[in-house]
Amino acid sequence: MSESVLLSITDGIATLTLNEPETRNALTQPVYDALERHLDTIETASDVRCVVIEGTGESFSAGGDIEGMSERLTNDDPTDDAVSELARRTRDTIARVVALPVPTVAKVDGSAVGAGANLAIACDIQLASESASIGFVFRQVGLSVDAGTSYLLPRIVGTNVAKELVFTGEILDAERAAELGLFNHVYDAASFESEVEATVSRIANGPTVALRHSKRLIQDGLEKSFDRAQRDEATAQGIVFETADHEVGVEAFLTDRRPEFVGR
Repeated sequence: MSESVLLSITDGIATLTLNEPETRNALTQPVYDALERHLDTIETASDVRCVVIEGTGESFSAGGDIEGMSERLTNDDPTDDAVSELARRTRDTIARVVALPVPTVAKVDGSAVGAGANLAIACDIQLASESASIGFVFRQVGLSVDAGTSYLLPRIVGTNVAKELVFTGEILDAERAAELGLFNHVYDAASFESEVEATVSRIANGPTVALRHSKRLIQDGLEKSFDRAQRDEATAQGIVFETADHEVGVEAFLTDRRPEFVGR
């Protein structure tokens, strides 16, 4: 049997590939198991400087396991227990992606819907092909939002737009998703792979410690006062001033050359 999620780590880039194309990379229990196992590896790896999440086949991820939902409705397991376990797995996995300290990129080629859409927007940056689409379609299966929708989506598109997308279950094409800020960039088929590779390489070759702090400060900044945000920035600067990459960056600037950051 093939692995439900593949992990490769090359040149500081950890790539998580959802590998269940026959289910359009639905988030089944084997997929969650594999994601949790690979996230353990990434979280303890000292050489990871950027994480990419992608899907095989024609979808990024079709979201929740609809067949599993059907089975739960027809078997004798207590519904509350089954729903609680599903919610826990979804919640924990999305939360771990959000909490990854290094920059994360969703490489969206094809559809990302339901919890699959949340997996995409849980990443820091979303790079999409022109054939990509995204939708928060929980209403289609008679469910309220989960997987962090109520937290993540309004912070990207605003409260009113988030409500409309959830209430209607509209699936957005790549161009409209980019207009709303759900995709950072949309590339045509011919340039998609090379454009994603260039962006990911630029991030992975950046000053890793500084980018970790920048990510944390931006994520936390929405919940802070302006004064507190500035004080926390000053604390972080005191730390990154001591890094090798700061020294590399200063020397490169003074000699008018491209910095070659070492990641520490």
